[in-house]
Formats: sequence, C-alpha cells, structure tokens
Amino acid sequence: MRLRSAVAIALLASVTLAWAADEVVVEDWSQIPIGTKGIPPGWNGQKWGSPAYDLTVEDNSGKKVLHLRSKDEGSTISKEVKGKIDLKQTPVLEWTWKMVALPKGGDSCVKATDDQAGQVFVMWPRFPEQVRSRIIGYVWDTTRPVGTTCKSEKSGMVTYIVVRSGTADVGKWLTERRNVREDFKKIYGEEADNPGAVSISIDSNDTHDASESFIGPITFRRQ
Repeated sequence: MRLRSAVAIALLASVTLAWAADEVVVEDWSQIPIGTKGIPPGWNGQKWGSPAYDLTVEDNSGKKVLHLRSKDEGSTISKEVKGKIDLKQTPVLEWTWKMVALPKGGDSCVKATDDQAGQVFVMWPRFPEQVRSRIIGYVWDTTRPVGTTCKSEKSGMVTYIVVRSGTADVGKWLTERRNVREDFKKIYGEEADNPGAVSISIDSNDTHDASESFIGPITFRRQ
C-alpha cells in the first residue's frame, strides 16, 4: 500500500508540474483589494512625464480587473517577469480587456497622435535601457487597421502591433492571444530572449483628449 501511495503521489506531482508549466500568471488582480487606487502592489511606475495613475482595481461584470482612465496625460506601470517566463515553453501572451473611450484621432504610427486607450507591452531591457531595450506594444488603436506593425516615432525601442482598432467592439470584454516568440522573430529577425517585464499603459496626452479602459488577467501560455 505504501508503494502504491508513493507512486500515486509522484504521478500527482508530475501532473501538477506539467500543468504549472502550461501557464504563467503575470497578473490576475486577485490578491489586490477592490478599491485600491494608483500603482497596484507589485507594479512600478514610469520614470518620465507627469503620470496621473488614475488606476483602480474594481469588480466589473463579475471580474476583478484594473480600471484605467486618462485625461490629457499618459500613465504606464510595469511588472518584472525576469526569470519567470520561458518563451520556448509558454510563448503565447493572453490577456482580456475592454475599451470604454478611445482617444479621438489616435494613431500609434504618428508621433503627434500616439495615444491609445489600451496598451500591453512586453519588454526586453538592455543596457543602456533608454536606448537599446526592445519593446513590443500590443495596442487597441483608434484609427490604424488591425494587423498594422510600425515603429513608434517617439521611441525607436518600441514596435507597435495593432491588435484591435476603432469603436466597433468598444464596451465588450475581449480575450487576445499573441505568440510573442513569433512576433519578436518577425520584427527583429532573431530568436527572442526571455522578457524582463510586462507593462500596461493608457494615454491621451498627444491628442489632448481622454481615454478609458479595463484590463483583466494577463498570462503566458503554451500554444
């Protein structure tokens, strides 16, 4: 009986480890109290501009999520994932989001109107960070067509991929999936190292308008 129990425990442990390798949670907001405002615990603020950090953890449609608002400003928060994500094992970034208001005339590919209500960034920091880092930004753009890929005119480190565009799906919760490993190879022409951070951003400072959105769980998964 002891041998059978030991075998059963070993099998259960192997199944648990296999399942754990299938998903790495970056954030699901479950450990943060509803009503928490500003930069959430476990996240870091930006080192530029004058961010308002009009961010609140809320319950929306029965989901615990982050509510983001921007009025003529931009706010970015980042969470370190160095050593936690293996893109060879879990290359697919999955997240849920809902847009409420898009910045009017926002266009990710033009410096003068580079505003988005929803942005999820994967970052590969390289020294010096402000010059050599690589960043892929998955965005919900106001005007650019879905599938557009362009380098930010503000920062040569950032390449945008337009995942959603326009107002047709505003007000709906949507789930997105991107193979980060494949996207990196298409953009940079080489195999991706494992990322160092994930960022969430909202802005409206270039269009001098306002934007609003919700972000739900963010995870890395297998294919």
